[in-house]
Amino acid sequence: MNRPETRRRTVLALGALPLVSLSPGVLAQGAPPQAGEDYQVLQVRIPVEPEDKIVVLDFFRYGCPHCHSFLPSLQAWEKRIATDVSLQHVPCAFSPEQEPLSRVYFSLLALGRLGDMHAKVFDAVIVRRQRFEDPEEIATFMAANGIAHDKWMSVYNSFSMGPSLRRARDQIVAYRIDGTPTLACDGRYLTAPSMMQTAQNLAEAHERSLAVLDFLIAQVRAERRQKHK
Repeated sequence: MNRPETRRRTVLALGALPLVSLSPGVLAQGAPPQAGEDYQVLQVRIPVEPEDKIVVLDFFRYGCPHCHSFLPSLQAWEKRIATDVSLQHVPCAFSPEQEPLSRVYFSLLALGRLGDMHAKVFDAVIVRRQRFEDPEEIATFMAANGIAHDKWMSVYNSFSMGPSLRRARDQIVAYRIDGTPTLACDGRYLTAPSMMQTAQNLAEAHERSLAVLDFLIAQVRAERRQKHK
């Protein structure tokens, strides 16, 4: 993966460009995605669960404005994925100060409220600039969205939070994630909007990265079919 400073410059440059709408299949008429440019191949495959699915990992951070702008495209992509694909989110904490936001994700997941609250948390942190560092501030926000204070605090501070946070940290290290958003496919490939260096704007970078992801999924699917013949 590109060095953090290189990826950061690329993303900031894309963020300064205007948004435009693009037609589906943005890569269809061009050259197929290239390893080392549009995606990276990991030297060693990382085990994924469930093994019978093509697992896509979305490495994100609630405090990342690039993840926030990518979210609508990712959610639209998720609505059309096949049943053999499993999208899983991995909250990234690159410092102890960022850990509360990872706890927020796992708490919402445990409470079954990720579906309606995922985008709301992004908006609160990125648009309204709520820091979400103080547990009481977070609990107040959740109470305003229908999650009782005591219920939230019980889950947020639960013993089970430890293993969830450790697993996320282990995945970040295993995949060598140095920036978000980043997408992993089948424990073997990485792609990201920041890798789409020929994109003319942010919308194109988003769509191209998802087109690359579709390409990788199709490749994995074809390999599995060939193996089971």
